[in-house]
Amino acid sequence: MATPNYSYEKRQRELAKKRKTEEKRQRKANKPEGDNPGAEGDAGDQAPAAEGEGEGTPSSEGSPSA
Repeated sequence: MATPNYSYEKRQRELAKKRKTEEKRQRKANKPEGDNPGAEGDAGDQAPAAEGEGEGTPSSEGSPSA
């Protein structure tokens, strides 16, 4: 029976860890600086609501002719 190559397995784990860390660093670098890390999902939910309110406001201002 062949003996397990622990150093190869360890190297693969280290490479996977490096890859994951590099991907995380890339995501952080590509993210706009004003975003909060915990509010990422909340900001996405609030943006469409703000757009909807913005669209509704000008039409209601234009409707009253008096």
